[in-house]
Amino acid sequence: MSPRARLSDRLAAVPLRTTLALALVSLAGLGLLVSGLAVTSLMRNVLLGRLDQSLYDAAHGWAQPGLTRPEPLPTPPGKRERPAQLLYVRVVDSSGNLVLHLDVGSTEPDVPADLGHHPITVGSIGDGGEQWRIMRTTNQYGTSTVGLRLDETKGILDRLILLQAVIGALVLAALAVVARLVIRRSLKPLGEVERTAAAIAGGDLHQRVPVRGNDTEVDHLSQSLNTMLTQIQQAFAATEASEEGARRSEAKMRRFIADASHELRTPLTTIKGFSELYRQGAITEPGMLMNRIESESKRMSLLVEDLLMLARLDAQRPVERRPVDLLALASDAVHNARAQAAVQNPDAEPRPIDLEIRSGAGTLEIAGDEARLRQILGNLVSNALVHTPPDAAVTVRLTPSEQEVLIEVSDTGPGLEQEQAERVFERFYRTDSSRSRVSGGTGLGLSIVQALVTAHDGAVSVASTPGAGTTFSVCLPRTGQSGTLAP
Repeated sequence: MSPRARLSDRLAAVPLRTTLALALVSLAGLGLLVSGLAVTSLMRNVLLGRLDQSLYDAAHGWAQPGLTRPEPLPTPPGKRERPAQLLYVRVVDSSGNLVLHLDVGSTEPDVPADLGHHPITVGSIGDGGEQWRIMRTTNQYGTSTVGLRLDETKGILDRLILLQAVIGALVLAALAVVARLVIRRSLKPLGEVERTAAAIAGGDLHQRVPVRGNDTEVDHLSQSLNTMLTQIQQAFAATEASEEGARRSEAKMRRFIADASHELRTPLTTIKGFSELYRQGAITEPGMLMNRIESESKRMSLLVEDLLMLARLDAQRPVERRPVDLLALASDAVHNARAQAAVQNPDAEPRPIDLEIRSGAGTLEIAGDEARLRQILGNLVSNALVHTPPDAAVTVRLTPSEQEVLIEVSDTGPGLEQEQAERVFERFYRTDSSRSRVSGGTGLGLSIVQALVTAHDGAVSVASTPGAGTTFSVCLPRTGQSGTLAP
């Protein structure tokens, strides 16, 4: 791995808070450094300008060549007089004779031979480390060289640099602390995002990132994450529901196939048994044999028709919708039930089977398939006749409303237990298996009712109390939107 790659990996491992704080402090430090350099340079130029002015005043004043008695000129008002011992002066006449020489301590400036008329900075003669600011003036009387030591100027600049360094360090330290606190507070929502993500990774898809309601980048991120989490949760829920639905459908199909096979096997076994007896010559009354075979054949035919009906319902084909008068269908169902009850018990008193019409908004007309609606009423009434004693009353009740029509088929029979009521719409479910088989029932009547009602966008339910009777309620909308019935 190259050094650049290793450095990049190390930088990537630094926490974001530390990276932001270091970046902020570094930028501030760079700004302070540039500012300090600018201030120091400006101060140096100002101090050197003052020294140069002092040198110029001396070189063109009392220290200029040609004066018989060099004396310092009067100090201008408002200016502090500089001590004479700090000023280096060397004046020679035009013949090269020394006219005036003023020393400053034990060192002298290292004056270059090509010194011009503008001030420059030079060192000291020998091992001295002092620096000087000197300039030279020449006229017809000679040459004057003046200089000032830079100790004071250097001291001022050193103190200025030290002061800036101390102040800069304090400012950077305070900035680092404040930046750390501000960045930590600003990135606190990201910590909540991290904790929420960890909870979601643990399987809790109901977690959401808190949104503070501020128009910030973190809030925008939180809202986007919450939207994404909602979509993910919905996708998971849909997947789970689909898988659960597939499992239920598969289990239901297996149970349906097993029940259908069992129901078909019973009449086939009976027919096969009678045929075998007839072949062996064990039947002395062929008429009775043919009646039994015909009865089992009818039962098997009815079962196959019901199975085909359920298969068409499961195919989810559109239902035919035309105006249907439920009052006429209910009246026909009641008359058919009375005739059926009279045939079943010709010697008994007429069974009380009544039709009630309750007042309500609207008429008893809906949009639907007349044949299938007739089958709904017929199955419910037949179910009441089969599963109740001969003296139990059966009532068909119609109640119109503004948006729907309620059909109720109630009886005064023994009623159903709660477990039976919960399973009464299951395919091939029988509350009394022996009696249902004798009466020719297939156990599919109420399942067909439920499927037909659903195809008409309605709902069917059952309410039963043991010993007090049972009521089946069918709620049908006046205008359905969809259907799942084959023609």
